[in-house]
Order: sequence, then C-alpha cells, then structure tokens
Amino acid sequence: MGSNKSMSLKNILITGGAGFIGSNLALKLVSRGYSVTVLDNLSEQIHGANPEKSSLYQSILGKVIFIKGDITQRKDVEQAIEGQDAIIHLAAETGTGQSMYSIEKYNHVNVSGTALLLDILVNQKNSVKKVVLASSRAVYGEGKYVNSQSKSFYPKSRSVELMQTGNFEMINISGEILKPCATDENSKLHPTSFYGLTKLQQEQMVKMVCESIGINFVILRYQNVFGVGQSLVNPYTGILSIFSNLILNGKALNIFEDGLMTRDFINIEDTVELTIRSLELAIANNETINIGTGIATNVLKVANVLANAYEKNVPVEVSGDFRIGDIRHNFADLDQAKRLLDFQPKVSFEKGIRDFTNWVLQQPRIDSHFNQSLQEIKDKGFLKS
Repeated sequence: MGSNKSMSLKNILITGGAGFIGSNLALKLVSRGYSVTVLDNLSEQIHGANPEKSSLYQSILGKVIFIKGDITQRKDVEQAIEGQDAIIHLAAETGTGQSMYSIEKYNHVNVSGTALLLDILVNQKNSVKKVVLASSRAVYGEGKYVNSQSKSFYPKSRSVELMQTGNFEMINISGEILKPCATDENSKLHPTSFYGLTKLQQEQMVKMVCESIGINFVILRYQNVFGVGQSLVNPYTGILSIFSNLILNGKALNIFEDGLMTRDFINIEDTVELTIRSLELAIANNETINIGTGIATNVLKVANVLANAYEKNVPVEVSGDFRIGDIRHNFADLDQAKRLLDFQPKVSFEKGIRDFTNWVLQQPRIDSHFNQSLQEIKDKGFLKS
C-alpha cells in the first residue's frame, strides 16, 4: 500500500478533538509523528460539570495544540485552520433522540458550523489539502432490506400506529417481514432523525465545496463506536455507557421495543486506525466509506452481556417503549473499506466489551441522569409506550 500514500500531510486539525473519537485519534496521530491541533468547546454534555477535569480532555492536554473554541465562531475556526495540511471534522451535536426536538441547536452546530468551516476554506488563503468528514450511518435511515424473493428495499420510517401494536420489524405493503442486510455506500439516503439529516447535509456540502476548490475529501459513515474512554456522563448517546451507568447504580434497564433491534458496534481502536488510513491513503481521496464491523448485535444481548460482565443482577425489562427517529436495523457493508483502506476490524465485540467494562469499573461512580433525559424526550412527544 506504500505507493498509495497521500500527499505530505504533517499538520492536522481535529475539530471536536477532545471528544471520544477525537482524543483517541489525536493521540494516535501524535504517536505517528503528526503535529495535531484540536478545536473543541469542551461541551458539558460530553465532558461533565467540570470539563477541564474530564479524562478525555486531560488525555490530550500538553500533547496537542489546544484551542478552546467553537465550530460556529469564525475567529476560532480561522485561528484553528491556519497552517493546517488536513482537517478531520468531528465537531457535532450527536444523538438521534435529542435531535428531534433540539432542532435549531443541531442545525446551528452541524450544518452552520460545517458551512462556516467551508466558507473559510473557500475565501481565505490556507494550506489545507484534505478534509475527512465524520458522518454517520444515520444518513441511511433504515438501511437496506430484502424480501423473500431477494428484491432490495429501502423502507421509510416505521409507523407509530404499527409500533404501538408491538409490530417493530420492517414490513412491505403486503405485510411480509423484510430481512435486513448489509448497507453499502450506494444505498438510498433517507434519514429518519434530524441528526441524520444534518449529517447528510454535511456530506453534501463537503462534497460540493471541496470538489469545487480542489481539496480532496473522504466521508466516513461511522456505525456505533464504543470502547475505553467514552463519555460516561452523556445521557443522550452511547448505549453501552448508558446501560453501564444504570447497572452499576442498581437501576433496571428499560429495553425499548422488543429488544431485538440491532446495531453495528465498532471498537475505538479499529475506528481510529480506519480514520487514519482514510487520511493517509491517496486511493481514499474523494470517496465515501462505511466504518463498522458488518456484524449486527441486538440490544437485548448487549444488556445481558453488560449485566454479566459487571456481575450485577438488575432487572432487564423489555418495555415496548419506542423513540420516534430510531431505526430498527443497520449494519455496514465493508467492501469499500476493505478495497480502499486495506483493512477490516480486528477487535471483536466480546474483547471490546471486556476491555470497556474493566475500564468502567475503575472509574468513579456517576449518575448520567439517563432517566431525566428519557422524561425530557417523553415530554416532547418523541418517546411512546
């Protein structure tokens, strides 16, 4: 793969670089000899009540050039871009449930923040040669399904009425249950959450603007990234952290729907390696790539694996509750990642969970206020029973 090395990139800006993915990425890039600048506003939702003391921020302190600033503030972004050879754009509000009622906030940060970044690249002298955008599997909405005749479908959101009767699977107009299959990069893009919509807008803006000014880009559609170091205080995103907090605080787990919805969990180590390869390899220029494992794991299994790992006997209650905007299934087709990045994930879900739970047990016990966040979603009308 040596001949596929990208142009010389030494100075790398990571927006949102104090977050879970960003901080791990920053440390790995530094260890490989890159000079890394991080722009991050140290959001309390991710870093807790004392953001400057958060382990994520502390892990990069003194190892990167750190700019405490905001992706939506021109002077902060201008300062961060100066002298950079490449940008890895991670700064974003995340979480599908919260996005359905925090619409202006998600639009401001994800869409307007990305627009500002691109505006500066177009209008001000800079040395940026490549942009890597952290997108999401949320752009696919429900992803790809097939019927019994192997015909492909890209179903729309499930109806509230049907889910209230306990029917959670995707069905076609004749009532046949559709089978989920790996979603490839050419699948239909039709987000079911406002978060997913903002990620799709980010993709379209990056593609259009970078092509027009001759900056290479890579769009990475991350599946569910997890692992050692992820935020344990954010009650809106990260199912493993949320469940861990509830289990260790002796609280029952409320498993939505019938517990059989699936997610594709990719470990942070593999995520970082794939992201760096997308930065370094010239073959990955102007491409869109899924970042996942291609393995679907159901949420009920996740709950039971965690409860066993912590040796805690907490009630696991399958409630039938559901959130508007949630998808049923989505797992990645990895052909593109294998072809362009010469890589497939190395850390199994089982090993990743072992490492994660061992790490969680060493952390101070906290309450992520998940139940309050659920009440908030319910009060807004987006959590149904």
